[in-house]
Amino acid sequence: MKKFILLATLLLVVTIGYSQKEGGFRVGLDFGFVPASNGAGVLFSVEPKYNIKDNMNVGLRIGVAGMVRDVNDSGVSTSAKVSANSSYVATYDYYFNKSGKTFVPYLGGGLGFYTVGNVQFDDINNSNNVTLDATSSLGGLVRGGFEWGKFRMGLEYNLVPESTLHGMNGNNRGTVSNSYMGIHVGFYIGGGKWGK
Repeated sequence: MKKFILLATLLLVVTIGYSQKEGGFRVGLDFGFVPASNGAGVLFSVEPKYNIKDNMNVGLRIGVAGMVRDVNDSGVSTSAKVSANSSYVATYDYYFNKSGKTFVPYLGGGLGFYTVGNVQFDDINNSNNVTLDATSSLGGLVRGGFEWGKFRMGLEYNLVPESTLHGMNGNNRGTVSNSYMGIHVGFYIGGGKWGK
């Protein structure tokens, strides 16, 4: 916990004094909800960004999403528990800002690595267990939303390849989708306010 507080303090000190202009630096913190078929989840991300232009920036989103959802395995109702889906995604955002405005819509996307692990499937009808190996794969995201002052809200869709389900004896039991939509709110530190 002390390391986290030290890191947060360091990021705050580094980002103070920069403006929302070309060459500025900021760090965003987002918290959100993941609606899923027959389930739900939460997400959290930290994203340092560098403004390459007054209305464009690039960054690295480091995120975690935890989800619980049901999966249909060959017509059998199955309960799936996904403890973590982590991601390291290079991002680009374009802002539709007008001079002097504090409400700024944006669109963006990214490409990076996603890791899905610690998944357990329990067959409701006959109590057979199915496991899912931890996998890492290339994936992407598309997103849009708005910033209002330092407040940020948006939608994102994470495109993550499917994973293969394995039975206890190693046989292939099908696949499960890892893609998910996230609704997030947050704020950023540094970067100043939108405007001139």
